[in-house]
Amino acid sequence: MSKAYTDIAAGLADALVHAKGEATGVVEHQPEPLDVRAIREKTGMTEQRFCATFGISLGTLRHWEQGLRAPRGPARVLLKVVASDPQAAVKAATQ
Repeated sequence: MSKAYTDIAAGLADALVHAKGEATGVVEHQPEPLDVRAIREKTGMTEQRFCATFGISLGTLRHWEQGLRAPRGPARVLLKVVASDPQAAVKAATQ
């Protein structure tokens, strides 16, 4: 068998053991949760205004704020920028 096959098979075996809850060398990365409502409130905006400013659908924002879903990828980065400097993020988004 090729080295690639051996490596892939070993990785799958580790994943199966990890999925069963057994101890493995698997490192699982969990991003810190974001309090999306607190981030929005930091801007002083309503849900509708926040969505219009940052191009987020109202339904998506509500799912994030209720904890039904979590922002991922670029949306997560945007929210972290808004959290760190709300005024600069609003200014950049509205120019």
